[in-house]
Formats: sequence, structure tokens, C-alpha cells
Amino acid sequence: MKLFVENLTHVDFSYLDAQRGLLGESWKVNLILDGSLDDQGMICDFGVVKKRVKQWLDDFVDHCLVVAEEMPGLEVCRQQERTELSWTYPDGGELRCSAPKQAIAVVPGAAVTPTELADWCRQQLLALFPEQVQGVELEFIAEQIDGAYYHYSHGLQKHAGNCQRIAHGHRSRIQLLRNGQRDAALEAVWAEKFRDIYIGTREHLQAEGAIHHYVYDAPQGHFELSLPSRCCYDIDTESTVELIADHLAKQIKAACPQDRIEVRAFEGIGKGAVATA
Repeated sequence: MKLFVENLTHVDFSYLDAQRGLLGESWKVNLILDGSLDDQGMICDFGVVKKRVKQWLDDFVDHCLVVAEEMPGLEVCRQQERTELSWTYPDGGELRCSAPKQAIAVVPGAAVTPTELADWCRQQLLALFPEQVQGVELEFIAEQIDGAYYHYSHGLQKHAGNCQRIAHGHRSRIQLLRNGQRDAALEAVWAEKFRDIYIGTREHLQAEGAIHHYVYDAPQGHFELSLPSRCCYDIDTESTVELIADHLAKQIKAACPQDRIEVRAFEGIGKGAVATA
């Protein structure tokens, strides 16, 4: 007997890709449990399934930087309370990250893929369920997006929750309207500008040049991130989706002063902010 839960939750995180570097991602989560029935006629109560799986994903994947420990060129130092890593981009420039250990998930394998990450999660999740559950299947699925979208990573120093982690991210659609009409060409321009980008806050910049070095302290601890400047887009504010949308609206309005501008900026799947100018 099997129990399934479609679209159980979403995970928003960043990972290292061997070609593209730091990459923000958002995936839907589907789950199947395989097992026998208990005396209630259930494999496991749906409420229990959703709560336990979502909590585990929130703790170990969501809003983390996920790295594959056998990725070529990756060096990882795991200490009692912190994790530090370094990696060099194929076209030059080094990425370094130092953060509290819960902010970086080091998983088996040479690459982070939906299948590989799901296999690792599945092995951990089985222990969460009663003994009549004999198997767990997990599936990560990227949202189907018709039109422009971008991958970005960021960190929100002032956030009380896990968004404070310096390198987590999203795969997000973007909708830009001029005088009430979607402008696909303009959307494509900004999607390309924000492709695989780190949206940094200028206040966090300790050094800039060929390498940007971001540093801040947040409730979970001390965070540092360095990466090539070509991978960065810095703004004057925190990089909440509301402030990203407002920044885009102002930038587009400056270039098109006669037009009414509306920006619908998504943060991952099914949520975001609207700004006008």
C-alpha cells in the first residue's frame, strides 16, 4: 500500500554547479510512503506526514547552501559549529563561504541534482516514520515557467528566520508591465541580467574589485561570502523581494520616464511582490 502527497511543500536554496557556480533554486516536493496499515487503517496520518517532512526539509535543505562533497575542486572544512568552503569557477575567480554549520548542507556525490538530493533526503526521512512505513520516495520538481525567469542567491541580515543565511536562493519568474502590458523583451533583459546572480547589499561589502567580499553578523551567527564581481549585483538596501521589486521599478522608470511601470517579482514559487513607478 502507498500513501502519496503531491506538492507537499517547496524548498528554496542555493547550490554549487560545476559550470554555473552559485545557483539559486526553487523546487516543489512530492512524497510517497510505502508501508502496511496500522490499526486505524492508515499507513500514517497525512497531518503527521506533512509536519514531519516539512520540518526536516526546513532544517536540512530549505534556505541552505547545498554542496556535493565530491564536487571537483571543492574544499570543505567542517568544524564543530561552522562550515567553511572554497571552490574556483571554471573561467576564473574563487568562491569562499564561511557560515554556521546549519547554513551549509554537505551531501554525498559529485553534483547536486534533483535525483541525487532526493536520494539523500529519502535515506534520512525514513527514520521519521513508524515501523509500518517501509519505504519513502521523494521527488523534487522545478516549476514549469512560460516566459522569463532568473536564478538568484542572497542573504537577509535582518531576517529573524533562515533567510538570514548568506547564500540561499530562488528560481523566480519575473513579469514587467509598461502601461499595463507585459513587455517580454524587457523581461528577457532583466532575466539575463539576473541569471545566476548574487544580489548583495552594499552595506555588507567589505571589499570590492575582482572579488566581492560580503560580511555580516545575524542572529544565527557570523557569515562571510566571497565571489567574483561578475556574479554580483549590488543594491543599496536589503535584498527582500519587496525591495528587489522596488529597485527594478525605479531602474526601469528611469529608462522609460513616460511609461507607467509595474514589476511583479517572484520569490521562488507562487509568492512575491508588486512595485509600481
